[in-house]
Amino acid sequence: MPRSPKDLADRMAARRRQAKVDDGFARQTFTQPREQARQTARAFLDRWPAAAYMSEVETWRELPGGKIEFTMKRLRSAD
Repeated sequence: MPRSPKDLADRMAARRRQAKVDDGFARQTFTQPREQARQTARAFLDRWPAAAYMSEVETWRELPGGKIEFTMKRLRSAD
């Protein structure tokens, strides 16, 4: 049983990291200006279509200065 909110957060983060490692997806993280990020995401989805590879933007966030940090994921099935 967690003793504090931090204990619970640490335990949940560890589970999330473990699940991502073993889930069969390949991930790539990028940090780019907004327009370049859009082009990169489109190229990724064109190369690995969502219907065949379950490709998607997994996470994204806007950084100071207008850059976007995002993670693309896809199934490794054809690697």
